[in-house]
Amino acid sequence: MRDSVLLKLIIVMAPLSFVSIGGATGIYAPLQHEVVDIEHWLNPREFLDLFALARVTPGPGSMLATLIGWKLAGLPGALVATISLYLPSSALCFGVAKVWNRYRGTPWHKACEAGLTPVAAGLIFSGGLALLRMEDAQLYIWATVVFIAALLTWRPKVHPLLLIFGGALLFFAAHFVTG
Repeated sequence: MRDSVLLKLIIVMAPLSFVSIGGATGIYAPLQHEVVDIEHWLNPREFLDLFALARVTPGPGSMLATLIGWKLAGLPGALVATISLYLPSSALCFGVAKVWNRYRGTPWHKACEAGLTPVAAGLIFSGGLALLRMEDAQLYIWATVVFIAALLTWRPKVHPLLLIFGGALLFFAAHFVTG
């Protein structure tokens, strides 16, 4: 039983490794889809709880994969999930870095950088959207997310603490209004 779970962890995490280059936010939506909707390893509430735990603990956001592996198969599951998520992308980055630095400044190098920017933005937005949909977020939460996304698009250098405190005040007020 445990061996089949470990093998499935590799099958789920290794492909996501290639999407997580640059940050874990790009894998939240597909990871949620795999572990909640397809494999049924977790229910939506458990996924959100592990997501919250991964966000408040020190370390990378991809710690979520480690926590999922731990929940499924203990320490071996955590190790397999972590290695499956880090090793493929690390090997790819090492190889690509050699070529990337050799051709820095060439037209195809600039075209690749320009093309990957919207892909990264789309992956980040899809991760946020998946979390909002799973939580059955209320209208004021959706409005807050849209407002913050628009604000950061308009003024990308807004200090994050202003957004955090503003969001905290909004949700504190909404809590008392809705009861």
